[in-house]
Amino acid sequence: MRKWFVVLSVVALATQFLQAAPRDSKSQPAFDKMKSLEGVWEGTTPDGKPMRISYKVVSERSAVMETIDHDSTGGFMVTMYHLDGDHLMMTHYCSAGNQPRMRLVRSTPTSLAFEMFDATNLASKDDLHMHNLIITWADKDHITEDWTMRVKGKDAHHGLFKLARKR
Repeated sequence: MRKWFVVLSVVALATQFLQAAPRDSKSQPAFDKMKSLEGVWEGTTPDGKPMRISYKVVSERSAVMETIDHDSTGGFMVTMYHLDGDHLMMTHYCSAGNQPRMRLVRSTPTSLAFEMFDATNLASKDDLHMHNLIITWADKDHITEDWTMRVKGKDAHHGLFKLARKR
């Protein structure tokens, strides 16, 4: 019994030391800003309908999961944010059935701007898809999300969500 305890202890210690330490990322401050959104946010859609967005820091703090719930989608949409080397990335699992992947292209103390670089389940970049997202902080408890939908290579719709932190 003691022999197994020693073996398991050595394996546990070795595992801790063998885990690669995350390297510093130029986008870490922007990712930390995304993590600061953790909680439940409520607001309105552009046509005045109520909506709720939740942010949860997941996977050992290596990702932020956003769930978007509003009547017009008929259910939740999910967006995952994470670092990829020096890039902050996101994948938006859209109700349109495609998954645009966006990278942070601009960061200021009060906003983060993402732009699509590729997508899964999108036959052509001319097909309807979310192409840009700008998150703007008015303060720690008030943000806006400005989603841009693109069709046939042109911006077709802006979804501006005004949100306040509820918890």
